[in-house]
Formats: sequence, C-alpha cells, structure tokens
Amino acid sequence: MPRWLAWPLPALLTWASAWGIFLGLGRLGWSAVPALMLASAWGVALSGLGGTWWRRGWIALGFPLSLALSGAAVLPGWVWLLPLALCLLIYPLNAWRDAPLFPTPSGALIGLPAIAPLPEGALVLDAGCGLGHGLQALRQAYPQARLHGLEWSWPLRALCALRCPWARVRHGDIWRADWSAYAMVYVFQRPESMPRAIEKARAELQPGAWLVSLEFEAHALQAEAVLRTQNERLLWLYRAPFHG
Repeated sequence: MPRWLAWPLPALLTWASAWGIFLGLGRLGWSAVPALMLASAWGVALSGLGGTWWRRGWIALGFPLSLALSGAAVLPGWVWLLPLALCLLIYPLNAWRDAPLFPTPSGALIGLPAIAPLPEGALVLDAGCGLGHGLQALRQAYPQARLHGLEWSWPLRALCALRCPWARVRHGDIWRADWSAYAMVYVFQRPESMPRAIEKARAELQPGAWLVSLEFEAHALQAEAVLRTQNERLLWLYRAPFHG
C-alpha cells in the first residue's frame, strides 16, 4: 500500500465514497434498501485496504453504521443485518484466522524466476487467491506455468475466476488441500498463519518444490533467498527439503 494511503485515510475515503454511492443512487430514484446494499458492498470490497482485522471491519461496516446513526433513511430493523451478512459472505468465519484479502502488488513477483526457475507447465498454487492479484503477479513471473488458485470465500472465488480465466480457480480450504503436486506454493497470509504453512509445506511439498511467502517470514525455516520487491516488501523463498 502506498505510504500516503496511511490509516485512517483508507477508511475515510471508503466511507465518503460509499455515502456518495448511496446518495447518488437515491437521486437516480433507487429505493433505500438496494442503495444501502450496493454502497455496503463497495465498503466490503475496499476493506482489504485495512492492515488488520479491526481496520477491515471498520472499513466494511463504517458506512451502514453511520447511516443507521444519522437517521437519513428509515428502514426496517432486519435490513441492517444485510451488510453484516454480506461481510460474512465475503469473509467466512473459518477464514478469519487467515488473510482472505491481502492483494499482491502488481509486479511484486517479477524477480522470482531468477532465483526459482520452473520448467514449462509446472504447477503453481496461489493458496488463498482472493480476487486474483497473486495469480496475476505469478503469471507475470511464470507465463508458461499452469496456475491454480484456491479460495474459501465463494464470492471471491467467483470474481477471481472471472478476472483470471487462464488459471484454474477452485473453492476450498488451503489447509485441507493437497500441496504435493505443486512445484511452487505462494502465500500472502498473516504472521499467525505461517506456522501452519510451514507444517503443511514440510509434510507435503516434494524435494525441489518452493514455498514463497510475501512479506511474512517462515521463522522455523532457513530461507533459500530473500528478495526486495518493487514495492519495498520482502519476498521469502524456501525450498524443500527444508532446513531450520
């Protein structure tokens, strides 16, 4: 994320634009309920700009909360559950411990092939592909690879499949899926998720396969290399059999 877009600016911009959508749709003759849903969906879509779960929650739910407190629209009580249901649909409860919407910056993985070359047709997995930013970055780095994406959220999986028709995008739990067929597994999770990724990579990745983590180090493993991306983030590369 650009440094100028520091907290709380992402929240303020999201809330202001959501209010703009709500008011603009009202002037176009939309009723309050669909206008509320569309503006709330916009807030949820931009919630990935928050660096923590609390910030993502505030970004996603700030507009409907402010609308309810303002009294600008008289709506039945059950309507206020719709934004929460939308948030839960995008971020299922069992995915909260991971990072369902950490977008990979464009070009962040360009330097990978120099350290981790892959043969043509190699299978590469983006574990927790979200909206497909990681798959797009992987395609930039490995245009000849066969790219797979795995995502628990149905809406994100559907949108990712539309954005990345050249990849095989599936709905599923990254921790239950079998990683053994992949020459590389890419993750952009949270520090709290890395121990699980380490355990799974040790158990399933074949000798010579790569575990690649953007920004967050797998402290229990010895890195094969560490790259600094164009966006000044660190890219950690680990190769099986792992040491450390």
